[in-house]
Amino acid sequence: MANKNLPRPTEGELEILQVLWALGPASVRQVNDALSANRSVGYTTTLKLMQIMVDKGLLARDTSERTHIYRAVVAERDTRQNLLQNLVDQAFGGSAMDLVIQALGSHRATPEELEEIKALIERLEKDE
Repeated sequence: MANKNLPRPTEGELEILQVLWALGPASVRQVNDALSANRSVGYTTTLKLMQIMVDKGLLARDTSERTHIYRAVVAERDTRQNLLQNLVDQAFGGSAMDLVIQALGSHRATPEELEEIKALIERLEKDE
């Protein structure tokens, strides 16, 4: 179940979290360089957003060295779960089935993905 106490990241904040989840603790420069690989992002924009994220409780900042190092405070799995629960509640009226049908209907799943989905359904049926 989603933890309603977790702060919900904005789209830009989620991009930063994804970088930190992949890299681990990093400086603003490292995060900005990773973000800039996909699109142009200003260093000061990244810095300001990361400072806001510290205030929101999404990131922690280590100021013991000249270069401040940031790390994600929220876990990737918990954040995904929270975002997914919000999506199901808001866009699909609480129906996970409607979400799955929409996702599978608008995206062609690979044979490997279909096998994983089948295996998940089998595990869920065994747990009932």
